[in-house]
Amino acid sequence: MSQALSPADVRLVQLVSSVARGDWVELARIRREAPAGEPDGRWREALIQSHLFLGFPRVVEAFEVLSREGGLHAPTEPEHEVAGADHAAQGAPIFDAIYQDLAPVVRRRLAQHHTDFAHWIAEHAYGRVLARPGLQASVRELLAVVCLLHSGLDRQLASHTRGAVRLGASHESVLAVFELVRPHLAGAEAKRLEEVVHRFLEVN
Repeated sequence: MSQALSPADVRLVQLVSSVARGDWVELARIRREAPAGEPDGRWREALIQSHLFLGFPRVVEAFEVLSREGGLHAPTEPEHEVAGADHAAQGAPIFDAIYQDLAPVVRRRLAQHHTDFAHWIAEHAYGRVLARPGLQASVRELLAVVCLLHSGLDRQLASHTRGAVRLGASHESVLAVFELVRPHLAGAEAKRLEEVVHRFLEVN
């Protein structure tokens, strides 16, 4: 596992996993034991991204817990999105890379649910968040896998498992993420989610 994920990436997985579980004691421990140079911008990006999968209230609480343990350090450079940017256009390449030939079908399906909802996904989720600098796209997808393992959502887990590989993550790194999360999953659920991960790794 240590060869598939760097120690820094393992910490990001543990960070997001603790937030997904609402394990604030573990989150505080991770912050206290952070090595020199961390927390850094990658921690902030991992937390910001997590609201897409875990919701704003949980991420707000995570920031509060971390602030009591010393915070995340001030950024050395601005980490703001570009005002006036066409965020939907910025996010489109990531969406297309994840869904490939199915991208038009997924877009139509989302629009059928609700056109505003489809726009929010394109403009906010992909354009404002997943296309942000500060984390590699493959790492963002691995962290999405962490959240979706905890959520137990097979369809979305399949999509982002494929997305991680299509954006450059190795099969080994996806499996390493699963092994880090597995101890926090119920036995039957762990087996089912493991099958989803393996099945959709095989098609990449």
